Amino acid sequence: MNPPKENLQESIAHQREALIALLQQPMQQLAANCSREWGDRNRLNELLRDALKNLPYCKHLYALDAHAVQISDNVSHEGLQDGFGRDRSNRPYLGDIVPGDVLQLSDAYISLRERRPSLTALQIVRDTAGNALGYIGAYFGLRDLPLTRKLYEEPRYWRQIKGDPSIRGTVFHQTRSDSEMDRHIDTVMGVVAELMLYHGVFHVMLHFSSSRAVIWVMEDPYRYRLLDIKELIHPDICLAYPRTPYSNEALMPAEQIRAVLDSFRALRLMDEMFYLRSATLNIFNGIVGLTFSCDGSHYIPYDEFLGMNHEFWMGAK
Repeated sequence: MNPPKENLQESIAHQREALIALLQQPMQQLAANCSREWGDRNRLNELLRDALKNLPYCKHLYALDAHAVQISDNVSHEGLQDGFGRDRSNRPYLGDIVPGDVLQLSDAYISLRERRPSLTALQIVRDTAGNALGYIGAYFGLRDLPLTRKLYEEPRYWRQIKGDPSIRGTVFHQTRSDSEMDRHIDTVMGVVAELMLYHGVFHVMLHFSSSRAVIWVMEDPYRYRLLDIKELIHPDICLAYPRTPYSNEALMPAEQIRAVLDSFRALRLMDEMFYLRSATLNIFNGIVGLTFSCDGSHYIPYDEFLGMNHEFWMGAK
């Protein structure tokens, strides 16, 4: 039996723990070596260059004094780079330093020069009496790190996301205008149900106000297809998609597809002021996405969604 996948935050924490374990010993040894040469720029550069051989994924190393001013050059695999005398005290990776000898790994940030997601590891340097001299910094690009990067499990619980406050503030001054999709909504829902049940469409995004749909097909999952209302109201569009059995890996039962689409229809037409603007459905994670006229969005497991009646949504506005 396969172990359960981690969620997003667990996956990030696991990768950080793996990186700390990889860096801890070489960074502690480097700090011990540098403490004996502290203040000698050339000797520090030499020690950093030697240590970099054991840190192939590190972009560059440098030494900082106790005030976060750089006392070495940036030592990279290509050689020495500018950096001596640089004040790094305002950089994000120095804002959360806590006392102690444990290797500290920053949160990811966007680097100033390369403008890409990066990490910095900081190891404190002490003299023989235990006094803090400064830090050794190791800079990494996220894309270069030798981590497992196993894909996390998308959570299956109701998540609500607030939208544009300016739209929410005017919701009581607007009314729904019938779109082309509204006027042909039964036909559209019939076509969408057929495509999902028998023609390999596993993800659909319905835009009711602009009368269009975006679909993803199992036979060609990396490209979306845009359907306008002229295509959605003609059932013969199904002839353009190969007959595809409903996937056994789908989390959502096939018999619930029509019930979800019928609920979309009801939420779209339930009120002239508070109504559904767009909706999504994915059969593999079984998640329903809803965006209402107030610009609030909800992501809900299909079974929980089907248990909510219209009165619930009217009360939620």
